[in-house]
Amino acid sequence: MLRKTVLETICLLFILLFVYTAVSKLLDYENFRAVIGQSPLLTRFAPVLAIVVPLAEIIIAMLLVIPRYRRQGLYASFAMMVLFTTYIIVLVTLSERIPCSCGGVISRMTWKQHLYFNIGFVLLALLGMWLHTKQPTDPPRQNKLVHA
Repeated sequence: MLRKTVLETICLLFILLFVYTAVSKLLDYENFRAVIGQSPLLTRFAPVLAIVVPLAEIIIAMLLVIPRYRRQGLYASFAMMVLFTTYIIVLVTLSERIPCSCGGVISRMTWKQHLYFNIGFVLLALLGMWLHTKQPTDPPRQNKLVHA
């Protein structure tokens, strides 16, 4: 029961995160597109990424909502958070000017806070993936012979 509750909580946190950030990016689309266009790594891809990133976040949230696709949603959440975290590490390491293209309240974090936040969600995704694959132990079935 605890396993299921923790797994549901992890999925809910990712759903909230991805829906919130996707909606924030889409509501302020022009700013989001301009900011990622300023990124030294993403300038060429800004027009496409401005649509793909929030769309991917919404799709991942939908996968997490539907129990049948939850495993894929957890793997996609992990992949997305690893990509975001890697991007932050590369930007902080290689760039002098670091634009933040995050949505909403997350854009107000310092880069160090943002990195810790992302690492926390990477770990949550790993825990969720592990809990999803871990099967609850069923009591052993007893073979009862029926005598006629």
